Amino acid sequence: MAVFEHAGATDILVIDGGTSVAERDFLDPVQGDVAWFVHAFTDALKQEVAPGRGQQECVHAAIGVVRAGFEQMAGPGAMPLHAWPIAAMTWLRVDQQDSSRRAALYSLGDCTSLLRTAAGGCVDLDPFVNPQDAVLQAAIATLRAEGVNVPEQRRERMLPMLRARREFQNTQPAPTVLCLGPNGAFQARMQSIDLEPGASLLIMTDGFYRLVDPYGRYTDGALMEACLERGLPAMLDELRTYEAVAGGTGARAVKAADDASAVIWRV
Repeated sequence: MAVFEHAGATDILVIDGGTSVAERDFLDPVQGDVAWFVHAFTDALKQEVAPGRGQQECVHAAIGVVRAGFEQMAGPGAMPLHAWPIAAMTWLRVDQQDSSRRAALYSLGDCTSLLRTAAGGCVDLDPFVNPQDAVLQAAIATLRAEGVNVPEQRRERMLPMLRARREFQNTQPAPTVLCLGPNGAFQARMQSIDLEPGASLLIMTDGFYRLVDPYGRYTDGALMEACLERGLPAMLDELRTYEAVAGGTGARAVKAADDASAVIWRV
């Protein structure tokens, strides 16, 4: 997560690195390749952001910088394609224009963006259903029927499928996730919204959104209200406590728990 302030605009970036499916880390054996990718892209994007420059242009320029660094660190063929890191990201750019604010949303992957209106309603700004989720659920159901109920064991059995998927994500012509070598323009979901005084935005990774889906502890609106009233650290504590004490949190997932981060921005 990062926030950039410049020339009457606020840029809010929530980025969620995809869990590695490689046998080891190649780029950063201490923090891990996923962390390297997330931090490298965030740093590069901060340098590429400029007034009047479109989000798509900024993202492609930043990934070009990251790719150049990647090629210096890992020569051609040094890493199998399934080891190349990817990430989901949502970038919210809020422009201040006199007394009004307009936000531009740029989304790749499965982060969630909720808007609480000044009137108290809650809107999912970017409804997204990952088509791969149905494939994963079918594979998990098959393994559970075979008696494989431990998430770590399921993941080991699913590695060939997960690696094939990662290779596809790193080579598709219109990438739907952030990747190192896009073969075309990123297929980002983009939209603009006007923000009223008194509105609030909650942007989160899918690991944080587990409080809604699949755990069912909150609706979208209730999650937004709880985050505003109790604060994000308290909500993260609740998430981790539930995952630690409740049985079966990994029943519908490859992992029993996932990285979780979120940001609130109030108008």
